[in-house]
Amino acid sequence: MSPVDLAARFGAALGLGLLLGLERERRHASDESFAGVRTLALVCLLGATAADVQLRLGWTWMVGAAFLAVTAIAAVSYGLTSSRGDVGATTEVAALLTFLIGALCGAGEIPLAAALTVATLLLLSAKQWTHRFAAHIEGADVEAALKFAIITVIVLPLLPDRGFGPPPFDVLNPYKIWLLVVLISALNFASFVLVKLVGPEHGIGITGLLGGLVSSTALTLGLAQRSRQQPGLAGMLTLGILLAWTVMFFRVVAVVAVIHPGTAARLAVALVSLGALNLGICAWLHRRHRGAERASVTSGSNPFELSEAIKFGLLFGVVLVVASAARSAFGEAGLYLAGALAGLTDVDPIALSMAELARTDAAMTAVAARAILIAVLSNTLVKTVMAAVAGSAELRRGFLPPALTMLGAGLCAALLLR
Repeated sequence: MSPVDLAARFGAALGLGLLLGLERERRHASDESFAGVRTLALVCLLGATAADVQLRLGWTWMVGAAFLAVTAIAAVSYGLTSSRGDVGATTEVAALLTFLIGALCGAGEIPLAAALTVATLLLLSAKQWTHRFAAHIEGADVEAALKFAIITVIVLPLLPDRGFGPPPFDVLNPYKIWLLVVLISALNFASFVLVKLVGPEHGIGITGLLGGLVSSTALTLGLAQRSRQQPGLAGMLTLGILLAWTVMFFRVVAVVAVIHPGTAARLAVALVSLGALNLGICAWLHRRHRGAERASVTSGSNPFELSEAIKFGLLFGVVLVVASAARSAFGEAGLYLAGALAGLTDVDPIALSMAELARTDAAMTAVAARAILIAVLSNTLVKTVMAAVAGSAELRRGFLPPALTMLGAGLCAALLLR
């Protein structure tokens, strides 16, 4: 081992130990803590030294023995602090992890050690955030997530990874369908948690952004109906609706990118352009109708509820069969028709099925992207009609021009998409 390599390993151990020690020192500056800057820096160096000695001398027990020594010291510290009424063991656990980070540095795994240090620092410094997170998540939400995880871990490996029946039913692959259900449920759960964390009531602009993550259709209907009770807020309510649509555009691109980045890249040209157009309109509306009015957005049902996941899986299966049958009967035009029909209810199933089609047949990438864009426009048209019917005359006057402009631009984008 060269001197430069040796210096890099021990220098990284010292630096990472100091970072972790500074965080603990800052957190416990007012009390007598077990581990501060010097202690954690030394623990990290001890880990690096133990790993280096083990490599040089072949003492395979060295790292294990040193780790047991650090564990014993941490246990004594915990016994003393818990006797004073402080039952938290965060610092003691951080010391054990610091030793292992140092050992990784000593073994030459500096990038992994640095990544673990960053993750550890985030967790250590996010105490208030994690407590607030736990306070907003209900027991039923945790139970639903656990049930979903158990079913997925146990059932998913047992599902057959092949199609069943003659065309168009041969696209029904149980393994892939449930895998995509897991994907979309995880994305929806992130939105569910975000709304839980930030709370239900915000300014109309923030409500639009959050509503776009949860359900742009539900938010469009809710804000349109509110315009009948408060016609003077039509401008701000239009802003909230358009922001929800913008989030939906970017969300579709993200979902497709997980399955097939090539389709997402083609789709992004159109949807990001529509999103930029929408954001420009929203910026103008915000300057013109700036106000402190507030609105509410609900987190909806937990997407990890088995009933919700199964309903999405069934819908996804139906869309797969319809798209396959339409392709067999009408070719590319059939896929566009399937996209238009599926978009009337939900964009996610058709987006996932088209992305899967492009993944298995690269020649269909442009067709798949165009079908998804048609589904998005179909869904947007439904929401436009919904807002026009449910909203006030003031909302229609301010909302329909940008909505129809965006639909026209989207149609042009679909025609030009290659």
